[in-house]
Amino acid sequence: MKTVKDILANKPSGVYSIPPQASVFDALNVMMDKNISALLIIENDELLGIFTERDYARKVILKGRASKETAVSDVMTARPLTVSLTDNIDHCMNTMTEKHIRHLPVLSSMKVVGMVSIGDVVKSIIEMQKETIKHLESYINS
Repeated sequence: MKTVKDILANKPSGVYSIPPQASVFDALNVMMDKNISALLIIENDELLGIFTERDYARKVILKGRASKETAVSDVMTARPLTVSLTDNIDHCMNTMTEKHIRHLPVLSSMKVVGMVSIGDVVKSIIEMQKETIKHLESYINS
């Protein structure tokens, strides 16, 4: 079974984050520049939260808040669920499905080392299924 470490090995390295006092507007600019839909909120190497497009829609726009005047800490999801490098992909998929979330920060020794998305997990599951099909076809044809 593939692990979170395997997923991260196939992704560009780097963690995108912003400090909690940054504005929602600044967070959205980072998200646009990096073409990502979630941004980690980190201060002094500590994961404080995650800010997603969903947070923006539900906690800023629909509440009539101004992006430039709202601190990201006011609308982030605090204490997000996380995974470790050794967690398997089924664990990630189950967590994301049960909790209705699309991103899981990855911690190693209490430090953020990456993030996996639902797209990363689905892609990995599809790759594993293709390998299984290939092995089964090979077995049947031999």
